[in-house]
Amino acid sequence: MAGHRIFGTPFASIYPHYVAKAERKGQRREDVDLVVCWLTGYDAAGLERALTSEVDLETFFAEAPAVTPYAAQITGLICGVRVEEVEDPLMQQIRWMDKLVDEVARGKKLGSVLRGDDVDAARARAGLARAGTPSAAAPA
Repeated sequence: MAGHRIFGTPFASIYPHYVAKAERKGQRREDVDLVVCWLTGYDAAGLERALTSEVDLETFFAEAPAVTPYAAQITGLICGVRVEEVEDPLMQQIRWMDKLVDEVARGKKLGSVLRGDDVDAARARAGLARAGTPSAAAPA
């Protein structure tokens, strides 16, 4: 495989680190799911399939239904690198995801993390329950 070794890393091996980072700082897994779905266009079921099938990051992004049109607004530093200056498109998408999860972990308001996109609409598109409400998959 040509490219960085992170491209071949299974998304399922990175995702728990995202969740742990957010939860360690008092944030919720549901918010991590929301920003990942918002960035990639996956819905909750698609995200779950990507996790259980253990696709690598290259495949995860290649099969993403639709990267958010707000992605160009994701700027700033992550691991000392300006995400807007990353030249490789796949590496930039990975850095965008890192940046969004970092913002969630720091407690930034979801409206800001989603770059002004409507949070409830983003949850609905992803098929995620609103905070404090049971999910569609949860038994009544």
